[in-house]
Amino acid sequence: MAFWNRLKPIEAPGDHGLKRTLSWPHLLALGVGAIVGAGIYALIGQGAGQAGPGVILSFAIAGTVCACAALCYAELATMMPASGSAYTYTYSALGELAAWIVGWALILEYSVVVSAVAVGWSGYASGLLQGFGIAIPQTLPFGEIAGNALNFNPLAVFIIFAVAGLLILGTRESARVNTVLVVLKIAALLLFLVIALPAFDIARFEPFAPFGWGSTPQAGGNNVGIMAAAAVMFFAFYGFDAVSTAAEETKNPGRDLAIGIIGSMLICTALYMAVGAAAIGAMDFRAFSASGEPIALIVRSLGQPQAAAIIGGVASIAIPTVILAFLYGQSRIFLVMARDGLLPRSWAHVHSKLGTPVFITLFTAVVCSALAGLLTLGEIAALANAGTLAAFIAVSVALMVLRRRDPKRKRPFKAPLAWLVAPLAIAGCLYLFYSLPANTVRLFFTWMAIGIPVYLFWGMGKSALATGK
Repeated sequence: MAFWNRLKPIEAPGDHGLKRTLSWPHLLALGVGAIVGAGIYALIGQGAGQAGPGVILSFAIAGTVCACAALCYAELATMMPASGSAYTYTYSALGELAAWIVGWALILEYSVVVSAVAVGWSGYASGLLQGFGIAIPQTLPFGEIAGNALNFNPLAVFIIFAVAGLLILGTRESARVNTVLVVLKIAALLLFLVIALPAFDIARFEPFAPFGWGSTPQAGGNNVGIMAAAAVMFFAFYGFDAVSTAAEETKNPGRDLAIGIIGSMLICTALYMAVGAAAIGAMDFRAFSASGEPIALIVRSLGQPQAAAIIGGVASIAIPTVILAFLYGQSRIFLVMARDGLLPRSWAHVHSKLGTPVFITLFTAVVCSALAGLLTLGEIAALANAGTLAAFIAVSVALMVLRRRDPKRKRPFKAPLAWLVAPLAIAGCLYLFYSLPANTVRLFFTWMAIGIPVYLFWGMGKSALATGK
């Protein structure tokens, strides 16, 4: 069989040592924890700067595309309750080469998100510690490569390894901590709504689309317009795919995965729309579009400095739930790729007592820590979006292929109107990809140009399907 057409059998995963300790409330919290983070606490300012009051529509467009993709994910996750997310689904539907490309794109997505959120969190934490008289620099320069400065971010590295340690200790324990922090994050946003809604003024929504409805390139390399903002706001929604990586650690995957994926999307879309509308209505978007903490800024402007401090404090405490969800997802994708032979198989070892992949979790933490010192935050969200959009397209195509190839297979959850939902997800993702800055697209294809040779010179001959092992 040609390497590009090797299909992974659709079957229930065997006992690989991972413990089934999660139920649907854990998965719902995992999804909400991954989705509600920097996207709403910080990116709403950037989105407003790109689209003006029309950022509300940007949220709706990004949420609709993600909802279509989420329905595709839910069907495939319950049909194939194995770790690996989009990589696993693509392997079974589209073949090994496509699976490698998707897995390589997911490595980009998850690693960049973990690194970016860790760097963003370090800014909050540094300010919080200074308030207690503890001065820890956010970055320590130590040289450069090809003109690019290299920095060591001690707080970012600390939080990545702290979360990795929690994940190593146990998935259920991590899920419990995550659930508590998710409740805090939602409570902080509800507090914002209580304060901002009485100051709501509909006049602040005029003009609704001051920068246009499409995506217009600017001299500095950024794009403006409602679709340009949607392409970035997409970053605020897609954490639900981390839920599907928990399939092998879920007690009842046929039911719980669909609840976790779709439920987290519904909760977060409603919350985002409400917070975005309240923010625009409470303050002229130009006044907070450049702020790194727009939610807290708006609350302070309304004469509530204590509430602003609470919201900022919750953000600094609870944003690590995003790191937890994506670091968890990244480690599980690495684990499955290693199990399939596309990465060194020794990486797939699961600790006999802890029931967690210790080495691969630490390896993931090392990779993300290195990136946290090398990356700037300018195009982080857009670059992560490029990898995610590619994965979402592959999942939607996989759903249609398997509906044709294997229509009688048991599907505990079936996506409604699948032949409408899947093409809408594909079309929406392609348009959002087109709306990304040109430099982001170039970086994405550069990453792919690195990944294809890795597969050809390693994975193609080492994979389990190639060796029969």
